[in-house]
Amino acid sequence: MLPGEEQRNVELWRVSTEDLARRVEVDADRGLAAEEARRRLNSQGANELPESPPPSLLSLFLSQFTSVIVWVLIGAAVISGLLEDWLDAAAILTIVLLNGVLGFVQEFRAERSLAALRKMSVATARVVRDGTLQVIPAREVVSGDVVLLEAGDRIPADARLVYTTNFHTQEASLTGESTPVEKGADAIDRPDMPLAERSNMVFMGTVAVSGKSRGLVTATGLNTELGHIATMIQKAAEAERTETPLQQRLEQFGYTLLWLALGVVSVVFVLGYLRGEPAMTMFLTSVSLAVAAVPEGLPAVVTITLALGVTRMVRRNALIRKFAGG
Repeated sequence: MLPGEEQRNVELWRVSTEDLARRVEVDADRGLAAEEARRRLNSQGANELPESPPPSLLSLFLSQFTSVIVWVLIGAAVISGLLEDWLDAAAILTIVLLNGVLGFVQEFRAERSLAALRKMSVATARVVRDGTLQVIPAREVVSGDVVLLEAGDRIPADARLVYTTNFHTQEASLTGESTPVEKGADAIDRPDMPLAERSNMVFMGTVAVSGKSRGLVTATGLNTELGHIATMIQKAAEAERTETPLQQRLEQFGYTLLWLALGVVSVVFVLGYLRGEPAMTMFLTSVSLAVAAVPEGLPAVVTITLALGVTRMVRRNALIRKFAGG
């Protein structure tokens, strides 16, 4: 049998159907025995993509306000309000909220796109086991199962076709090919064949649009081509926990700005107080200077610039899950 990554090292499109049946240890006519299918299910795991609960809308929105520079701006807005400078306070808060809303909208759309990708797996599959046709939950399909496919079916797992009749699939969701792809069962003796040209194989999440076929399942769950996309998305999500160079620079700038503002407040207050000015007057003057030193437009400029870049990337079918500008 070809478990896990081992089957990705075998060019399955070059293997004859007889050789493949031997490799996956199955009778291509009778399919797997029920007991063997259960054993493989326990060994390989369920044929599904892992799905973590999506973040709540509230947590997604609040995550837009975690950078130092945003908190500096919020502090500046609060101080402006205490000084009854309502125009500055309103302007700063508007910019902060605009920054948060733009980031929230982008990430919400990305989460919806990811949810749609996860739903590309099917609920049931038709397989041959113990010589009889059975309809089973798609999550119970295992490597070596004989699957039957016809027009309208969504492919439950990656499989090597062993029989086809005028069979075509729509693989746009996986390869970007906009027109249906004709499939056959003959081996193709060509090394290093691109995914889109493997005409004797079908892939999890794609759709049969015409004809009928029978295939031997070669990969399930995360070992499928769709599963590898999900794995890359997961790795990208983990990489998001590491700040990008832009985030690091903005964070450093935020701390620098914070300490400079505190320095200005302290120096101006001390010098004025030594000259005999009232303490409250010098405090208000110092704070006003500190607020004036804060570049209120910086987060908005960064966010709008990133939004324009994201829009251009979306036009090229890139999925941007998270703004990484602070």
